[in-house]
Amino acid sequence: MNLPQAAALLRSARRVVIMTGAGVSAESGIPTFRDAQTGHWARFRPEDLASPEAYWKGPELVWDWYAGRYRDVMAAAPNRGHTLLAELERRKLAEYGESAFTLVTQNVDGLHLRAGSLPPLELHGNLTHGRCEACERVQPLPGPASFIPPPTCNVCRSRMRPNVVWFGELLPEEVLAAAQFAFERAEVALIIGTSSQVYPAAALADLTLQRGGAVIEINPDTTPLTRRATLSLRTTAGEGLAALMDASP
Repeated sequence: MNLPQAAALLRSARRVVIMTGAGVSAESGIPTFRDAQTGHWARFRPEDLASPEAYWKGPELVWDWYAGRYRDVMAAAPNRGHTLLAELERRKLAEYGESAFTLVTQNVDGLHLRAGSLPPLELHGNLTHGRCEACERVQPLPGPASFIPPPTCNVCRSRMRPNVVWFGELLPEEVLAAAQFAFERAEVALIIGTSSQVYPAAALADLTLQRGGAVIEINPDTTPLTRRATLSLRTTAGEGLAALMDASP
């Protein structure tokens, strides 16, 4: 399949699913988890900052780390990739209804929502929110300028933890099931800016391929998915989406 054929298929598809990873937010200046471990944080292993064991051992340390990431995320703006996906969503919903488009993300930065997308399926949570340790209520964090961690639950006044999936934790069961359902029934799946190495998210594209759908990868780098994809575009999220949405059949 070539680019014009892929663009035509995307335009006509009645069921489209998107998976985004860190590469989508790279153009907004948001570093990946490991890239953010610089300066003071370079001496820590990922497990020291993002695991249940690390949190119970030192919640202040973990919250200091996530408070810094939260400030960085809120200072960033959605980029062309985010806005093009929001536009594609609007087109598909207008043409074919609410089941025509599903956005799944591994990112925790909330930029899809800020770009105008409907709430995506967030496989790894959202670091702009906290989750109560006692009643599990999820609520937005205070504004970055006034935020002093840890946050307190508005309902039971208990301490809240970052609302993200840590090493050693399972993905949210209902969110994963909804993502699997969307990939199983999709005519076209776009896999954008993800390494395709983290499971179970990396297995979702195969659900579309097994049902006869097309998988289009957009990534500057070759990934384990590349050889199986129907089409793989070696470019950034913004450039790849612009090409797919503007290409002539």
